[in-house]
Amino acid sequence: MVEIDVEHVAWLARLELTEEEKEVYGRQLRQILEHAAAISALDIKEVPPTSHPMPLANVMREDRVEPSLSQEEALSCAPRAEGGYFAVPRIF
Repeated sequence: MVEIDVEHVAWLARLELTEEEKEVYGRQLRQILEHAAAISALDIKEVPPTSHPMPLANVMREDRVEPSLSQEEALSCAPRAEGGYFAVPRIF
């Protein structure tokens, strides 16, 4: 069954595998599926769903107005400026 799955995945990815590669990837796929089965067998009824394993906190600074460059100062170092904006080459 695993060999058929390896062949199917290789076909989907448009890969041509040798018999040796099929055996290697078959063993790896079997290990992955065994690990997934072990995880599926765990009793997680009491574990609340999470979107991230560690608690996240916003580490950004407070948003406040501070002195900054004027438009003229910012554009003074630009190789090219047009109409008060940085002029850059078009990208196709």
